[in-house]
Amino acid sequence: MIIVAIVEDIKDIREGLKLLIDNSDGFACSEVYVNAEDAVKALPESQPDVVLMDINLPGINGIEAVRQLKDKCQSTQFIMSTVYEDDENIFESLKAGASGYLLKKTAPSRILDAITEVVNGGSPMSTQIARKVIASFQRKDSIDEVDILTPKEKEILKALSKGLRYKEIAGEMNIGMETVRSHARKIYEKLQVQSRTEALNKVFGSR
Repeated sequence: MIIVAIVEDIKDIREGLKLLIDNSDGFACSEVYVNAEDAVKALPESQPDVVLMDINLPGINGIEAVRQLKDKCQSTQFIMSTVYEDDENIFESLKAGASGYLLKKTAPSRILDAITEVVNGGSPMSTQIARKVIASFQRKDSIDEVDILTPKEKEILKALSKGLRYKEIAGEMNIGMETVRSHARKIYEKLQVQSRTEALNKVFGSR
């Protein structure tokens, strides 16, 4: 059972997400908050598996809430759920510690897939957001942190930025899954990070 918390100030969206999660096998909505202040106080105690976090909240916004919660909820994954698809919000969310970024118009089935994906180590993003991340990666090819990677490692990092699993990357690149794991380990070592999310934060979040 994947335990999900929702932080969303718009009633219809909040109730729709809760209904979707509670009526889907393998998921349960443990708590719902209408503002970040209440979430920041309560979530370190409850430690849900996943938090769906709105950005445009009254008072503290969702990005700042994730920034405050990340160290206190180390086993919790944060997915931004928002109408914003501009570069600044995307990369500020990654820098704050979010592992995924979905637009509110995302189909319900995709939201459930994204929750499962983030629990399994993925970085789910709406298609439009993934394109922006990749475009930013391409613009940042001259940055030292990316230049230390080999062409193959850059290719794998692009695939990781799409939220693809190792098995999917292996299939797309026609290489073995252990080869993908080996390249990923080398990417993390070169970037001096421990995970996919930290790698994406370091490469894309320093804009």
